[in-house]
Amino acid sequence: MNDVLLSVQNLSLGFRGDGGFAHILDGANMTMRRGEIMGLVGESGCGKTTLASAILGVLPRTALQVRGGTINFDGIDMLADTNAAEQESVRGRRVTFIPQDPFTSLNPVFTIGQQIEELMKWKSPRRTPGASWVPPIIAPYPRARRKIDREKVMEMLNLVQLPSPGQLLKKYPHEVSGGQRQRLMIAMALLPEPDLIIADEPTTALDVTIQAQILGLLRNLATDRGVAVMLTTHDLGSAYEICDRITVMYAGQDVETAPVGEFFNRPTHPYTAKLLESLPDGGGGMTGIPGELPSFYAPPPGCRFQTRCDHMTEACKTRPPSAIAGPNHVVRCFHPLHPTTTPTTAPAPAEKESLA
Repeated sequence: MNDVLLSVQNLSLGFRGDGGFAHILDGANMTMRRGEIMGLVGESGCGKTTLASAILGVLPRTALQVRGGTINFDGIDMLADTNAAEQESVRGRRVTFIPQDPFTSLNPVFTIGQQIEELMKWKSPRRTPGASWVPPIIAPYPRARRKIDREKVMEMLNLVQLPSPGQLLKKYPHEVSGGQRQRLMIAMALLPEPDLIIADEPTTALDVTIQAQILGLLRNLATDRGVAVMLTTHDLGSAYEICDRITVMYAGQDVETAPVGEFFNRPTHPYTAKLLESLPDGGGGMTGIPGELPSFYAPPPGCRFQTRCDHMTEACKTRPPSAIAGPNHVVRCFHPLHPTTTPTTAPAPAEKESLA
């Protein structure tokens, strides 16, 4: 698959805590193609943000222990100790991040313009990486490049529909609205001209109208610029609106990956089916999923969903299920709700179907 941009294979990692070793990710897998939008969904605590943080390389090294697996970004091993220079050229440049709460990600004592200038000083696509590290306080920012970068900043602020960008750059973060701050973070994520943007629940703090605008903006930018987007979210409605494929996480594992239309119309893993059943219906009713997530300190030896599943058998208790792959669908289950077959060709996106 020469269009694969990101490949996460059998990634297992965790943290040492008071209760022992917490297995936060256990054999997690994900593949992203260039220019696609992948939705990463699941309950709180399932490992979505940890997986995104591992790809970015921003997890605390003092606590993190990687116990296996690989993260490969466009041929670069993001976990190898020998690839520090290549990894640094990827983070914040080829892979960027849109946070859940933009207000806490901006420094309140500097203007928006000062913070964007600092970003462009180090992560501009026009910057030539230095041969050695230079202290930030004396690092050069050539006037010619600064002028071009500022033009690109103004162009991007207009693209994300921020009014009066020249005046905006003089303001402090608290002087603009939540929707404007989120548009600003999208602009800052796009300015380095990345190949992949990781958006961590970017519409959580926004009202419904602004949410729709932000999602539409992400969809258009991905389509027009060919940027891949990993969208972590609890909102399945948002995932349906803009995603090409969806990966479901449960207790540190990927349990199902499918094109968005097939995901909503033909869920194959029992957890996915229950997740969709828990959405509010037209009459205002809602069905929860009984039980709780298993302990990350002592996960069950078999399927992690076993105690909450209506289809559990003895096999589910003793050994973890292997991933079963179909032409467009991958599911990790002994008893998939729909049959799957071994693929003979690379998976391709499927068209969205009616939810009726």
